[in-house]
Amino acid sequence: HSVSRPSPNLAFVPACLPPDPVEVEELQRFVSNSKKLFVMTGAGISTESGIPDYCSEGVGLYARTNRRPIQHAEFVRSASARQRYWARNFVGWPQFSSHQPNTAHLVLRDWEKLGKLHWLVTQNVDALHTKAGSQRLTELHGCTHRVFCLGCGDQTLRSELQEHFEALNPTWKAEALGVAPDGDIFLTDEQVRNFQVPACSKCGGILKPDVTFFGDTVSREKVDFVHQRLAESDSMLVAGSSMQVYSGYRFALAAREKQLPIAILNIGPTRLDHFASLKLNSRCGELLPLIVAH
Repeated sequence: HSVSRPSPNLAFVPACLPPDPVEVEELQRFVSNSKKLFVMTGAGISTESGIPDYCSEGVGLYARTNRRPIQHAEFVRSASARQRYWARNFVGWPQFSSHQPNTAHLVLRDWEKLGKLHWLVTQNVDALHTKAGSQRLTELHGCTHRVFCLGCGDQTLRSELQEHFEALNPTWKAEALGVAPDGDIFLTDEQVRNFQVPACSKCGGILKPDVTFFGDTVSREKVDFVHQRLAESDSMLVAGSSMQVYSGYRFALAAREKQLPIAILNIGPTRLDHFASLKLNSRCGELLPLIVAH
């Protein structure tokens, strides 16, 4: 049955050639041979939904700006850093939260329904796999759609926090200038100065998005859980990630140790290229729909 596929937004997708028929056949064979596929996705799967990644040549955030994401220690230590973070996040949220899954997200959801995909681990914090309907899913770095208190651990929805922000800042206005992979946007210090940030309604503690900021680590429980899912799998597919960040790369190292076949679908080089069984330079949303998951 054919589902109407969303049209891709290619503004943040690096240039690449259309899929080579020989490569399509190789990936088809790889997927057909797998009974329990372990899939890991990165920012490159969400670029076709209009969310930029950090590292892509020419179009990634680092290539276009001198901006860097917030560091965990700075967020925890500095009230002004938190004010700046939340002001920018508040302005960027309506646009960031409205992004929709693209064809690649929907294909992986379908593979799960067909019993082909055993587990999906995403390094993204954009909730697009959840929106697509994936359930056998671990969000390795958390999700911007949830917020929690550093004091008591109470969780709230990011959409609810948006209403608190609006109530606290009825006359505060700022225009968004550009958007980043984590929903951050660019504002001047002047714009940020009067922005009010609410504390936790339960304990008065510091509110933080439920994401792993740079400089922070993924919890031991989550890492162990993902290792267990990998141990149950018979092959690994990496889609849209250069695997530069160790928190994701460690699972590729574990797959290599278990001698699982590894396929990579990513535009540009990755950290696994030298030990992968298969490397494809294509758009996820263009190549994945061509694969039949028997």
